[in-house]
Amino acid sequence: MLTALTKKILDEKPDLKKTWESLTPMGRMGLPEELKGAAVFLASDASSYVTGSEIRVDGGYCCT
Repeated sequence: MLTALTKKILDEKPDLKKTWESLTPMGRMGLPEELKGAAVFLASDASSYVTGSEIRVDGGYCCT
């Protein structure tokens, strides 16, 4: 996720940013706002029968 802390680090190390983005199928860093959908789902009745699951919001990173 491109938080204020990761943005600061990656601004200082553009090569690291390129590498990190190249490892993500979506080709970019995730934004904190993109976690909202998963959070709303988990906080809602729609997830009342969900147990022990992982909801990955990682732009496909886990697939590489």
